[in-house]
Amino acid sequence: MLAIRLVTEPERLDTLVLPVRPAGTETGDDAPAVPLAAAVTLPDGVADEATALAPAARLTGRAGETRTQLRPGRTPGVLVLFGVGAGDEADWRRAGAALARAATDETHITIALPGDVTTAAVRGLTEGLLLASYRFRLTEAGPTPALAGVDLLVADPDAHLSVVETARTTARLTRWARDLTNTPSSVKNPEWFAGQVAEQAADVPDLHLRVREPAALAAEGFGGILAVGGGSASGPRLVELDWHPAGATTHVVLVGKGITFDTGGISIKPVPAMKLMRKDMAGAAAVVAAALGAAALRLPVRVTTLAPLAENMVSGSAFRPGDIVRHYGGVTSETTNSDAEGRLVLADALAYAVQELQPDLLVDLATLTGANAVALGKRTGALYSENDQLAADLLAAVEAAGESAWRMPLPADYVEYLGSDLADLYSAPTQGAGSVVAALYLREFTGELRDRWVHVDMSAPSWADGDDAELTRGATGWGVRSLLRWLTTLG
Repeated sequence: MLAIRLVTEPERLDTLVLPVRPAGTETGDDAPAVPLAAAVTLPDGVADEATALAPAARLTGRAGETRTQLRPGRTPGVLVLFGVGAGDEADWRRAGAALARAATDETHITIALPGDVTTAAVRGLTEGLLLASYRFRLTEAGPTPALAGVDLLVADPDAHLSVVETARTTARLTRWARDLTNTPSSVKNPEWFAGQVAEQAADVPDLHLRVREPAALAAEGFGGILAVGGGSASGPRLVELDWHPAGATTHVVLVGKGITFDTGGISIKPVPAMKLMRKDMAGAAAVVAAALGAAALRLPVRVTTLAPLAENMVSGSAFRPGDIVRHYGGVTSETTNSDAEGRLVLADALAYAVQELQPDLLVDLATLTGANAVALGKRTGALYSENDQLAADLLAAVEAAGESAWRMPLPADYVEYLGSDLADLYSAPTQGAGSVVAALYLREFTGELRDRWVHVDMSAPSWADGDDAELTRGATGWGVRSLLRWLTTLG
């Protein structure tokens, strides 16, 4: 990960980076960009050169624009202008992402920030730099970006130390969630995932980990997790990670779907749909990373994460459409489709959370349905809740974090679709409204927390088909940033 420092004087000036903004709407969209006055003194002539370069390069100042000017034999040897748009956190995040890509051939850059730069702008810039510079490789082969260090040139480093550390922690754990999700399923199984969490949680004060293996799951009645994992040679797990600081008065449980590979089971997927099913544990990765982030930032709120982990495979021991599954606590489901497996493991975890942990708030994240993408596209998660204030608070955190979600309905007249002649519930009714009905099914396991529960179907935004702002091709780590923003408001 990039080393980012706050400094008052440049220690090296191989490459100097200056932000520019739009001249203003009153001058028209084609007006040249205006460099922002640096908080500290720049080398002689650089400010004037930047002022002349912006119109010559036809820069408008919108967030994401960059222009590189070589200056052989002078200091700095490279001058980079980058647009920061309106200057809010989102624009600075996009600008930082564009800069990370524009400077991949440099080993070190110094960014001269304006004297009135806000902490939100510094956070956005830092997150953009760190997230867009992410690369995943299982092996050491292949080129890697040269950029290793960034100095932020400011007048008062102490004013921004805390927000840079928060951004660094958020980006580090988002990148870790991306690593987990990108890892091929030939490496990643439930035991491996649990081991990765154990490594991260080791020796962290007030952070407690329990991993249930198949025998414990059977003894305690986690029938949904056992059914989904029953077809695999790699047995299922339930990871319970608890951040419990002294004095915490609010307890949040985060549940994340953790299917480390999904063939569809007996209801087998076609090959194109199966190829990326290593991402079917992105919800588990996000919630575990959020709990680790709460511990790293020492947030004064108790956060318990439940990650039900299983491989949904095809074998003689795989569960079948029409099987009856008995979940934690005794509710039964008739499994109409073995490719609707995620809700079965989530049902166990939700029921356990309500009955045994009794939190104040309950949130689950899941790559649950393809219907999410049909309704909302590739960048937006579907959020469900009966609690208007809770939904609004989470949506505000999602927006502030630079992610996207849209609140969806929970129609009462669709509940009848869940009725089964053989069990308490159908796991996957066939009447349509796939994401909505899946949410209604999960709601049946929230008990007395029904009005303090949020479900986010984030299948589509968990994966990016190409580089886009702070996202890089592959796993996005969607949800880590949003959950940490929200948890910060609860302390």
